[in-house]
Amino acid sequence: MKDLCAQHWFKEAVIYSLDIRSFKDADEDGLGDLKGLISKLDYLHSLGVTCIWMVPFYSSHGQDGGYDVVDYYAVDFRLGTLADFKLLVERAQEKGIRIILDLVVNHTSNQHPWFLNAISDKNNRFHNFYIWKDEKPENDKEDLVFNTVEDSNWECNHQINRYYYHTFYRFQPDLNVANPIVQQEILRIIDFWMRLGIYGFRIDAVPHILKNKGDEQFKGDPYDVLDQWKEAVIKHNKEAVLIGEADVEPEDYPRFFNKGKKLDGLFNFFLNNYLFLGLAEHCAKPLVQAFERLPPTGEQGRYLNFLRNHDELDLERLSDEERERVLEIFAPCPFMRIYGRGIRRRLPPMLNGDRARVCLSMNLLLTLPGIPVIRYGEEIGMGDDLELPQRESVRTAMQWDDTVNGGFSSVQTEQLQWRVIDHGPYGYQHVNVSKEMHEEVSLLRQIQKMINLRRKHKAFAYGSFKIIQVSNPQAFVYVHLLDGQGLLILNNFSYTNADVEIDLTKERFKLTCIWGTPLSMEESVGTVNITLSPYDYIWYTIAKLE
Repeated sequence: MKDLCAQHWFKEAVIYSLDIRSFKDADEDGLGDLKGLISKLDYLHSLGVTCIWMVPFYSSHGQDGGYDVVDYYAVDFRLGTLADFKLLVERAQEKGIRIILDLVVNHTSNQHPWFLNAISDKNNRFHNFYIWKDEKPENDKEDLVFNTVEDSNWECNHQINRYYYHTFYRFQPDLNVANPIVQQEILRIIDFWMRLGIYGFRIDAVPHILKNKGDEQFKGDPYDVLDQWKEAVIKHNKEAVLIGEADVEPEDYPRFFNKGKKLDGLFNFFLNNYLFLGLAEHCAKPLVQAFERLPPTGEQGRYLNFLRNHDELDLERLSDEERERVLEIFAPCPFMRIYGRGIRRRLPPMLNGDRARVCLSMNLLLTLPGIPVIRYGEEIGMGDDLELPQRESVRTAMQWDDTVNGGFSSVQTEQLQWRVIDHGPYGYQHVNVSKEMHEEVSLLRQIQKMINLRRKHKAFAYGSFKIIQVSNPQAFVYVHLLDGQGLLILNNFSYTNADVEIDLTKERFKLTCIWGTPLSMEESVGTVNITLSPYDYIWYTIAKLE
């Protein structure tokens, strides 16, 4: 077994996000399962993945991709058993891959035994596991996430004739996390899964968990709950981490960190928004401006970067005008949009299948400061199915080869329990792992090489980051420096050539190109002049000369 206790593994991580249901069907029932994931660990290892983030696979009512939990301690029977999960953790560790799980404690399903007990008698202990009012408040849409699907945060339960609070869907009543008894239940959930050898959790909807709702109020600072959860994970594994989903303004990021005593990382929704604004405008300026507002990583923690996730591309951090510009370019038709603020498409269709722009985007994911999170299928350029409702459009089955059902499942197509893209330019006949693995210049092979090259250079994980100011607005240039050495990364956001002049007069560096080839390069005393082709990106190692 490889040593999995290497210090700072998280800073060096390449995370792969997947849903068991859509990844690989091993038991031939038309739905992905734990054994299917185990069978594909060699593939993930060869890709360079060091950590798998698994979206919920707990027993659920099946209404929200596993996020409507019915039993926190049980595997969905269709996906396998606890024994299968233990085997997954063991096999993954043998390949140097850590497992982190979703901690879904903002809400439960309305079929969870806690809620069923809560509505049986308002005087029992479980009733206060949730948030109630006798009458619906006048302001009943204060924190409504799905505002085009739901019309209120408060839903009446007629069995008990009271209104319960829900941030998301009405079938997901919010837990009263301000209740100390609920906090103890959450610690039991953490303890249960940590005992099985995982390396931590991605906490779903963190800001919503820590919000005072209805008449329920946290005692003291709600963010202190994160300290308790961090203590609970490191009690089992000192290398375990907590990462959070928090789509908030960057000025709020420090609240989630306390030198490792709260969260170890946050998904960087703010940077993600401005990355897509830059891609839409063929201009790097939005990213430069975004970094001016982002708190430095340093002791505050680490940011997790992503292109697309399992939900919509939420553009809430942009101004109304900026959001509309991105929507006009990447979601020109109303059915491509969702919740009045986002896009329900995968990356390649948004970029009109432009391979160069997809590669540029992946390059940014893998070279910007922080930890890259790759969504399953992103490495082969999977598309979406806009015929599916809401966010299901980006959750289609993984495409392994060009056999029936894309190699996802061997059942008859009509027996599939998960949708497979089987037509059009993104159908499994054209986009699949097997095909791209055998093509030297395929997207998959390019991403594989890029990941492995990233892992060889520790400056990405431990170096200081600095944006190099250049006069050309379509170019984005930055360095990662560690002990006088590091990497210089150049990106061209535009469909035209980009002439870039880099001023190195303050330091003397030796540059060596390790990825890509500039159209031209001229060196003069203290400056470097480079011409980048459209959507190109180049890596140089840099070494300070004495």
